[in-house]
Amino acid sequence: MTAAQADLFTTPILPGLYYADGLLTSAEEQALIARIDASPLAPFRFQGWLGKRLTASFGWRYDFDNAQFGPTAPLPDWLLPLRAKAAAFAGLAPADLVQALLIRYDPGAGIGWHRDRPVFQHVVGISLGVPTTMRFRRRTDTGFERATAPLAPRSMYHLTGDARHLWEHSIAEMEVTRWSITFRSLSEKGLRSVQ
Repeated sequence: MTAAQADLFTTPILPGLYYADGLLTSAEEQALIARIDASPLAPFRFQGWLGKRLTASFGWRYDFDNAQFGPTAPLPDWLLPLRAKAAAFAGLAPADLVQALLIRYDPGAGIGWHRDRPVFQHVVGISLGVPTTMRFRRRTDTGFERATAPLAPRSMYHLTGDARHLWEHSIAEMEVTRWSITFRSLSEKGLRSVQ
């Protein structure tokens, strides 16, 4: 089922946020978790600060220490079937999803309020291990408008349109380990920067 097809049966929490669960089997989930744990994960770096979550980027990488965007190791073969599934869910071609980010959130790790970098366009995430809640907010004249989206293990979400560009998102610190894989396409700005 594509995100557009999923929208026929449910109303998105936010315009441009599409979600479906049960898209992976438990065996597929466990295999992906093992692959993530076997990957060259390193603490997330942001302007000299080390985060608690461990990450690895493939295809393209945004360096938050020096604000540089560039190529990195290609997507490993084991990610390609998942990329195809994520692309089908989002109504994209697999080749459109040129960046993959692996994350392991160990206890105490979360991710603060942010929008994905403008060099990226579509964001398709896969949540693994345990349930969590993705929080959304956007500034209004009187403060913040807020929304939440539960993410079940083995679920996928697609951020595009308003949810991608007008809302920030975050995940609170967890008490147990959780994993995720995020695929991204390049925006027009991203495509210009790599030509």
